[in-house]
Amino acid sequence: MSIRIVQLGTPRRKDEGLRIGCVRRVPRGVAKSEYALRNFYDVWFPNLAPSENLFKTAKGSAASDLDWKKFVRSYRAEMQKPENKRCLELLAALSHQTNFSVGCYCMDETRCHRSILRELLLEYGAAIHVDDQGG
Repeated sequence: MSIRIVQLGTPRRKDEGLRIGCVRRVPRGVAKSEYALRNFYDVWFPNLAPSENLFKTAKGSAASDLDWKKFVRSYRAEMQKPENKRCLELLAALSHQTNFSVGCYCMDETRCHRSILRELLLEYGAAIHVDDQGG
């Protein structure tokens, strides 16, 4: 049993399980009934997405190294809030019971909150799918 870290909208892998969208916004121009069918997600879980303010200031892959480091610090600080810590603890515990995946839309995981989410889940003792270690 384990968690896969995925790019939402990509084809699902064998035994991926439930796909959880850890994103601030739903897919644009896609009917809610199509989210799972189009491989976005089965469940929307914005709790582990960057806050609206942090989301607005993030520049993704265009961010300078300094901007990215600031984003990482800010996102990690947000994830230390009790409600977010409980979410991380829950997902880490579930990863030892069932297969599921978490993800967001970004193409480049190295400049995406899901790379930090991967690290946080590992820090909370989650089982991360072996093929997905490090990106």
